[in-house]
Amino acid sequence: MAEFYSNSIFWVDVDKIKPNPYQPRREFEEGPLRDLSESIRQYGVMQPLTVSRTEFEKPEGGIGVEYELIAGERRLRASKLAGISQVPVIIRMGDTSQEKLELAIIENLQREDLNPVERARAFSRLAAEFKLQHGDIGKKIGRSREYVSNTLRILSLPEEILQALGEGKISEGHTRPLLMLIDRPLEQSVLFKEIMSKKVSVREAERAARSIAVERARKLPQKSDPVLVEIEARLQEMLGERVHVEQDAIGGRVTISFLTPDELQSIFQQIQSQNSSAASVQVSDAEHGVLMNDIAPVEHEQNMEKDIEPKDETPDDSDLYSISSFSL
Repeated sequence: MAEFYSNSIFWVDVDKIKPNPYQPRREFEEGPLRDLSESIRQYGVMQPLTVSRTEFEKPEGGIGVEYELIAGERRLRASKLAGISQVPVIIRMGDTSQEKLELAIIENLQREDLNPVERARAFSRLAAEFKLQHGDIGKKIGRSREYVSNTLRILSLPEEILQALGEGKISEGHTRPLLMLIDRPLEQSVLFKEIMSKKVSVREAERAARSIAVERARKLPQKSDPVLVEIEARLQEMLGERVHVEQDAIGGRVTISFLTPDELQSIFQQIQSQNSSAASVQVSDAEHGVLMNDIAPVEHEQNMEKDIEPKDETPDDSDLYSISSFSL
């Protein structure tokens, strides 16, 4: 009987076919779906769906039959949209839950219908629910273990990035440089926003992430100063670029990263604008820490001929974090 079912095509009412609970695909674009429904309305379903058949006992008595979709959800949705009452199906018998998920993944991969996030979540489900190793998953889908492992790494990215990837706003290639900054969420977020707003290419993003990673590797471990972290965050927000503030025994440095000459020009204009309004960041000691005050304007001298008293050459700690001290 099983051989009979697997070698035959049947016509089944669409309202008797239940969705596949193991379907890895979640996004179905409305435009292509309508195009497919119009094609089905004119020519019918050219390729049968794959379903499993289950018998159950009806409450009022007797045996009922229902079908669970294994592969072909897009065709099923388009058929319903086209008003088709029956669709051709191939009935598979005896498939386990794992096999149904594997079949759904393989069909979508062969058609390249899964976006990177859906593919990663499908692999994760195979690993978590069915205890498959990455190499085993690779063999089932005809890919390498490294391909599976690298795909699963995508899921460690923040949900905001996963959503953009799933919607096609960034490419799968962009995930590589973003993953390089997985332990630096602030800089990862800044790079992601640059990719989104400035259409940064994969190569440019990789160069930026590599530069940050190399800089981090060269530094000695040190306690993160909450004041420096706050100043760094405010500078990044003000300039719209990646900024790193580092302090050592005798001073420190501010590093501002940019990808293109236009970005460098924009940074310069931002700093020039701040200087023209005489903005400064004042810092005062308190409770073994340093508190950063709001940016305050510096009054311009009205009398240009006023005598200027000599200044003490000793640097003033209050100007240590002044925006006017930063240079590119």
